[in-house]
Amino acid sequence: MAQGYFITGTDTEIGKTHSAVQLIRHWQAQGKRVLAMKPVASGCDILPDGSWHNDDVARLVAATGQTDLALMNPYRFLPPVSPHIAARDAGVTIDPALIVAHYQRLAADADVVLVEGAGGWLAPLSDTLDMQGLAQALGLPVILVVGMKLGCINHALLTAQAIRAGGCTLAGWIANRVVPAQLAFEDNLATLTRALGEPLLSLPYEAAAT
Repeated sequence: MAQGYFITGTDTEIGKTHSAVQLIRHWQAQGKRVLAMKPVASGCDILPDGSWHNDDVARLVAATGQTDLALMNPYRFLPPVSPHIAARDAGVTIDPALIVAHYQRLAADADVVLVEGAGGWLAPLSDTLDMQGLAQALGLPVILVVGMKLGCINHALLTAQAIRAGGCTLAGWIANRVVPAQLAFEDNLATLTRALGEPLLSLPYEAAAT
């Protein structure tokens, strides 16, 4: 059975998918078979052939070479809104048991499976389920992506506290530079390193890194 990780972030648009791709490449360079999962994705474009395109899913597919999109991304919604709203409007109930079953199928064929959440740690999927509940159902250690910008220390420490309070293991964190020149970047990084430990990765600024 594969080693799995659940990747979450301090917010939306802070580079979870970008960070996931970097981790995938890192593990692939070690000779590991890596598969990815984006259980819930909202915000899609309709392509000329009628298929739905989600950029996060496409980037994960490009990194892993996966072909079974329904397995890695069982829930996909058109509007770019919170998944619980998109699911409600589509008349869909997001079932964590289905996501766990899909994860187990992927884990049987990989060394590492990386599961990317949507939004932040407490982003809702329904009135009774959020990302924390999904990570708990999967039973996976958590990797926290910190968007390095003004306010990131508070967001990171609150999220790390919530992860641990939810009974999940914080396996590590990624410092992703989402602004080209954050004031006092090194000081911010040092503060977070003291609180959270060394980052798994410290990623440079890239214009498309969110």
